[in-house]
Amino acid sequence: MAKTITLQSTITCPECGFQKEETMPTDACTYFYKCTNCETLVKPKHGDCCVFCTYGTVKCPPIQEGVSCCS
Repeated sequence: MAKTITLQSTITCPECGFQKEETMPTDACTYFYKCTNCETLVKPKHGDCCVFCTYGTVKCPPIQEGVSCCS
C-alpha cells in the first residue's frame, strides 16, 4: 500500500516567528528559504536535509517516504 505524501507544510521563521504555508517540491530539496515577512534567509539546522525538515510542520516528501533526501 502506497504512503500518502503531504505536500503542504507551514514554515515558521526562526527570526520573527512568521508562519506561511508552502507547497514542497517533490523533485528537489529546499535548502534556502527567504521569510516573506522579515526577509531573513534561513537554512536547515545541522543534520536536517532541508528547511521543511527544520522549520516546517511536515517533513519533506523523501523523508515522508522513508528515503534519504537529496542523496
